[in-house]
Amino acid sequence: MDVRLITEAGIERCSPDRIEALLDGPGLVWIDVMYWDADTAAFLSQRLHLHERAVHDCAVRNPVAKVHTYPDQAFLVLHAPEQGQRGHVHFVEIDQFVGPNWLLTVHGPMNPAVALDAAYIETSTVARRLAKGTLHAARPCELSGALVNVVADRMRNFLTSLTHDVWALERQVTDGHMGDSEKFLEELFAVRHGLLAVHTMAASSREVYGRMVRREVFGSAGAAGLVDLEDQFRRIAAMADSQREYLQGVIEFYQTRTGTKMTIAAERLAVIAAVTLPITALSSILGMNVIVADHVLVGPLVVVLAVMLVMSTVLMVWTRRKGWW
Repeated sequence: MDVRLITEAGIERCSPDRIEALLDGPGLVWIDVMYWDADTAAFLSQRLHLHERAVHDCAVRNPVAKVHTYPDQAFLVLHAPEQGQRGHVHFVEIDQFVGPNWLLTVHGPMNPAVALDAAYIETSTVARRLAKGTLHAARPCELSGALVNVVADRMRNFLTSLTHDVWALERQVTDGHMGDSEKFLEELFAVRHGLLAVHTMAASSREVYGRMVRREVFGSAGAAGLVDLEDQFRRIAAMADSQREYLQGVIEFYQTRTGTKMTIAAERLAVIAAVTLPITALSSILGMNVIVADHVLVGPLVVVLAVMLVMSTVLMVWTRRKGWW
């Protein structure tokens, strides 16, 4: 685990053995746990007085965002998107305990297919900003808010990438250059799935921060930050939903165009069948009696061919007047 003491003088990296002493002193203590195991849970639970249920939640994957508030701390579970293979979107979990003068961040269990760096984007980004002096956090809720801002940025960046994909797919549909239809449909629905995933994450996070605003978890001093984060997630969810509706329109356009082409093709096949069916019936009845192996009846053959030609012409004129072609 990484332990940082944040004071007005700067950032100091500390040993985990000093956590108890740091908690009793001035400054903000940030504890970042890269891997949560039983030993780490026991070590921190004793020193930070963590709730048993929250400790358990850190050890397992949580499918939805959540917040639990306790008398002296709050426990948060949020997710950030990470693109996987074949359109799959990974929910990268980050858990937070926000205490009186300390913040504990835990990187939740992940799918083995996800690169480890994807789990540390929020904490590494905030750590760099603190080191450069571009971020100043004096209270745990401010540091937590900085981390959650990075989560929101990941959602926005992911949404931006998906929006570019939506535009590209829309151009392919309107230009009529779809290529392999099966592959194109997979791309359409993969992008729609990504938009749905972002909407789900943002909407869940919005509900979490909406509850925190109503309960005034961080008091009046931290209310503005909570409201801002709730608004960010609300806007991301709304934008993802609007892009998903737009893409659904593109899908319906594509399906309508494909269905129309198939209907026209079926109508033309029906016309061909209607024109050739009487001829086929006539030839099957008379063919064996007009053309034989040793002798051909030229006169009847000419009559039969003329009748076939007249039948075909009449049927073609009739289907034309009906507007079938």
